[in-house]
Order: sequence, then C-alpha cells, then structure tokens
Amino acid sequence: MATTMSTVNTLLRLRITLRDEALRCEWALLDNERMLSMGEAALADLPTHQGRVEVVLPAADVFITTQALPENARTQGEAVLAYAVEEQTAGDPQTNQVSWLGVDHSGMHTLAVVDKLALQRWRTALAAVGVRSFVLRCETLMLPRADATWSMAWNGIDGFVRSADHDGWATDCGDSQHPPVSLLLAVAQHSPDAITLYSLIPGCKPDLCAWSTQLGIPVNDAGAWHWYLPVSNAGPDLSQQAQRWQFFDGLLPRLRPALWLVACALLFLGAAIAIDQIRLESEQRELSAQMTARFRSVFPDAVAVINPALQMQRQLTGLRQLNGIADNSDFLPMLQHLAQATQSLPAGLLRSVSWEGGRMTVEFVGISDSDGLQMQARLQLAGLRVEQSPGSAAFILIISLA
Repeated sequence: MATTMSTVNTLLRLRITLRDEALRCEWALLDNERMLSMGEAALADLPTHQGRVEVVLPAADVFITTQALPENARTQGEAVLAYAVEEQTAGDPQTNQVSWLGVDHSGMHTLAVVDKLALQRWRTALAAVGVRSFVLRCETLMLPRADATWSMAWNGIDGFVRSADHDGWATDCGDSQHPPVSLLLAVAQHSPDAITLYSLIPGCKPDLCAWSTQLGIPVNDAGAWHWYLPVSNAGPDLSQQAQRWQFFDGLLPRLRPALWLVACALLFLGAAIAIDQIRLESEQRELSAQMTARFRSVFPDAVAVINPALQMQRQLTGLRQLNGIADNSDFLPMLQHLAQATQSLPAGLLRSVSWEGGRMTVEFVGISDSDGLQMQARLQLAGLRVEQSPGSAAFILIISLA
C-alpha cells in the first residue's frame, strides 16, 4: 500500500467500476469535509487507512427500479427480491444482488440491482488488502437534491439523474443543444418543477436555455460536483443486506481455539464413558460369576446355570414347599393379601378364586373401575404383580409374586 497515513476518524472513499478487470479505482481520503489527498491506483497501492471506508459504484453499475411487493417481501431475503426484478433485468436472478432502498407514499418499493459476481470479485480483492468492512454507495443517490426538483450530473456526453431520495437512473447520450432522450421521456411522464444541473467535468455545461426549451421546465446550473464531496443524504447502504451474513466469514478462525477445547473435552468425556462402561461390564461379569459359583455350591446337581438369581429363588421355593414352609407365592399368603385389598369392597362381588403354580386368578362381577384400580394398587403395594385379563365381561385379575 501507499505510505499515506490516516487516523480512525478519517474516511477513505473509493470509486470502483465493477467491470474493470484491472481492479483499479479512484480514491479520496477525507477528514470530515476536508480533503486530505486523492488519486487513482490499484488496490494494492491504496493509502494505509485505519478509519471508515466507503465504496462508490457509478450510476451505470446500479440499476434502480420500483416494484409493487407483498408486505413481507423485504423480510424474505435477497433471493425473493432478485426474483421480483427478474423481468426488468432479463437475466438469471442468482447473478444479481438486490437491495431494498425504500417505499414511497403510494406503496411502491424501490430496489437497487447490482451484478453479484462482479461485486464479489471486488469484495475478495478488497479483503485481500485489508478492507473487509465498508459502506456501499450508489453514485446516483449521492447527488444533492431539493424537494420537487430533479438533480442531474452531466459530463458533456451522458450523466445520471436523481429524481427522488431513493430513485434515479443513468441517462443515454446527448449534447450541448439536445438533452438525452431518456430525460425527455421521464420529464414528460413525471413533470418535475425544475432540474438542477451539476457539471462533472469543467467546461462541460450544456446550453441551459436550449435544454429548458426542449424539456419545458427550467434547467438551473449548480456548478461542479464530484463523487468525493461530503454527502448528507445518500440513501441506505447497498451492502447492508449482503453483509448481514458476512459476520460469519471470518468466524471459524476466531473460534478455532474454542472448537479445539470443545473437541478435546468431548474426546475426554467419550473416553471416560467408555472406561466406565468397561468397568461396569467387568463388575457385572464378576458378580454373575460369584452368583453362579454360589448357586453351584448350594445345588451341585444343577445341570446348567442360566440365571442364577431366578434359579436360586425357584429352588428355595421348591424346598419350602417340600418342607411345608409357607411362601409368599403360596395360596394362603396370597389369599391373605387379597382379603386385605378387598376388605372395603361390597359383599358379593367376588365370584371365584383359583391358584396354580404360584399364580392366583380372581374373578369379580359388578366391580366399578375406581374400586378395581384401588384394589390393584393395594396388591402392588403388598409386593405382588397384578395383571388384568383382557377380553372378558367379568373383572379378572391374575396375581403372582413380583
């Protein structure tokens, strides 16, 4: 870059042409309203700058149009706006960046269309020289304007017009005696009170009387105007919508240390879970081996040991029955639990009770749903498993040891 220095309070304004393959631009370094320096250079030769940056697009590079849009069209994003101007641009909507500029009193929305691919090429080049954030301006909307009048910039051959706060266009060619045809047609359609003419090049002022006669309105000379002059009402930032997502462009490098910490933490957590799982499986195998050894020491005649806890319970139950010792799964203990659970029910509801192999089947008639639920709850509190037999008109419960 050039050695020209600046402070954080200065403004570096660049005027670029999107179709310029050489990526050269005009530049001006401003301190409030005071010009510090200016020139023309490649991006690599721009002055070293620490303050704000504005990029100005020529009027010919920005197509401004008005459209009638749904109320929520603006919030739907740039893609929806690009399709809204598809007929006017006669091109692929994916190649256009469309920015919302404003809405007039009649509800018409003003949109600015820019070549997205060409603009992205400039963004990449500017980022390479350290300019990653900037305000994007349209030269058309930087032209001073008074109410009820139009402003026009003229270079002796063609120019551009600002017809409203958010509207304007680039004109076709004309000469000192004849205004551009596009200007004649626009004035005939909209009838502004007057046109204020600014000269872009010294000595390029046309014959104002001849223009006024042909246009039918006064054309007043306002002197010289340049793109680097201070701007009071330049419209919205054209890159505002596009740069809304550029916050994420450099986010990954900044988050890389935090992502590494998260990855390491997840790795250690996964290793700890795996180690704990291996430890629990080892303890489970050891406990199962101890239970199997204990079962074989008590019942050495067992052919196979599949579930030592369940087999031990069954063997103990069999031994109790052989020795006449009551078990919780026997008929009398279970009948006692049933009597306690049904003591609050009206008499005559119990139809039958049967017991076989540690399972008691009880049939009720005329019992209400609430009484049945309360009875099941009491039996379960007593440590019994209660199942209701489906598909029967009677209320049948199958009770067994839990």
